[in-house]
Amino acid sequence: MIRRETMKDFDKLTPKEIVHELDKFIVGQREAKKAVAIAIRNRIRRQKLPEQWKKEITPKNILMIGPTGVGKTEIARRLAQLSGSPFLKVEATRFTEVGYVGKNVDSMIRELVEISVNMVKQRKMKKVEERAKVNVEERILDALLPSRKKTQIPFANIFGMQPEKVQSIEESENLSAKREELRQKLRKGELDNDEIEIEIETSNTPIGFIGLPEMEDIGMDLSNVLGNIFPKQRKKRKMKISDAKKILLPIEEEKLIDMDETIQEALEIAQNRGIIFIDEMDKIAAKTSGSGQDVSRQGVQRDLLPIVEGTTITTKYGPVRTDFILFIAAGAFHVSKPSDLIPELQGRFPIRVELEPLTEEDFVRILVEPENALTKQYQALLYTEGVQLEFSMEGINEIAKVSYRLNQKLENIGARRLYTVIEKILEDVLFEAPEISEKVIIDDKFVTERLKDIIEDEDLTSYIL
Repeated sequence: MIRRETMKDFDKLTPKEIVHELDKFIVGQREAKKAVAIAIRNRIRRQKLPEQWKKEITPKNILMIGPTGVGKTEIARRLAQLSGSPFLKVEATRFTEVGYVGKNVDSMIRELVEISVNMVKQRKMKKVEERAKVNVEERILDALLPSRKKTQIPFANIFGMQPEKVQSIEESENLSAKREELRQKLRKGELDNDEIEIEIETSNTPIGFIGLPEMEDIGMDLSNVLGNIFPKQRKKRKMKISDAKKILLPIEEEKLIDMDETIQEALEIAQNRGIIFIDEMDKIAAKTSGSGQDVSRQGVQRDLLPIVEGTTITTKYGPVRTDFILFIAAGAFHVSKPSDLIPELQGRFPIRVELEPLTEEDFVRILVEPENALTKQYQALLYTEGVQLEFSMEGINEIAKVSYRLNQKLENIGARRLYTVIEKILEDVLFEAPEISEKVIIDDKFVTERLKDIIEDEDLTSYIL
C-alpha cells in the first residue's frame, strides 16, 4: 500500500485507483470494492461543494451480503487505513434495546470519537517528537547531574553583590562541561544501562464505574472533573535510562501539543470521515412472529435507526453529529434475509453488494498475490530464527485444494480455513525452528503427509479444523 503522510494525498485518488490499492490486499470481490470506492470518493466530492449543497448530501450506506471469511471486514478496514479515516468495527449482536442490560447503540459513536482523538493525537505527537526528545534528554541529565543550589554569602546585598553571582563561576563551568560530556554519551547510547531515579505523574482519581456499561462515559467524565480536585501525584521510580527514554517521550510529547485543538480536529474528522462497520447484521433481522427474541431484535434495529439516519450524540469530548458518518453493514443472511430488517433501516442502506463465496482458485491467489499473503507472513516469522521456508506451487495448490474441500465438507469459514490448515502443516517446523539448519520446502508431498490422518478422520477434522 502506498504510504501517505496526509489525507489530502488520498483525496487525489480516483475510484479506480482506490480499487487498485485494495487489490493489493484483497483477492476478488470487485463489486464490493467498487461500491466502497465510489462511496468514499463521493465523500471527497462533497467536501468541495458549497456549504448549501454540502449539508444536503449524506453518505450512501452500504449493506454487504455474503458468507463469513470472504473479505467483508477486510475491505472496510483496508479502506479506512488507506483513507486515514477513523474506523470502528462492531457486532450488531452486542447491542441490546434501551432499558436492557448490555451495550447501548450510542456507545459506537463514542468509541469512534475516542479512536479519532487518539489518531489525531498520535499524529500531532509525531510532529513534536524531535522537540520532545530534547526535553527528555534534559530531564535525564537533570537526574544524572542535579544542579547544586546556589549559595549566598551573608550580608552580600549590603555590599551591592547580586546573590546569583556569588556562586563560583569555576564550579558552574565545571558543571556545564560535565553536563555536555554526559549529553554526548547519552546520545551515543553509552549510558543506556545506567540507572536513574525520575519523577512520573500518576493520576489519583478514587472513583470509577466497573461493570456498568451505561455509566462508562459518565465515569470517564467524572475522572476528568475529579482529576482537578485530586491533583496528580508525582511518584519517583528507579529505572534504566533506556527505559526512561521510552516512558518520558510520550509524556513530553503530550505537553507540547494543544489538546483543545486536537479534540476539535478529531471531532471534525469523526463526523465527516468516520467509518463504522456493523457486522452480524443478519442476527438482528426480525422474523414475522412479533414476540420473544424477535421483538428484542426489532428494538435494536429501532435504536440503530436514528444513529444511521443522523442525530447528535453526546460524548465526553462534545456533541457529535452522525449525519455524515459512513456505515457499512454486513451479514451472511443464510437464515434471514435483508428484507427481514425493518423497512426504515433497509432504506438507510441503499447500496447492496453480494460477495461471492471463495473458490479453490481464489485460495491459490490469496496464498500468493496479496502483499500480506499468509505464505509471506510465515516466511518472515521463520526467517527471524534463520529458517528458510519455501512454498512450491504444487504445495500451494494442495493447501488450497484441502482448504476448499474442508469448507465444503464442514462449516464454510472462507479464507479463515487457510489459517487453520497452514498452522497444522507447519506445526512441527514452528516447534523445531531453532534447531533447523536446512531450507524447508513445502510441496504437495509435505502437505499430504502432514494432513493425511486428519483429512481421513472426519471426527478429528471437525475437532481440529
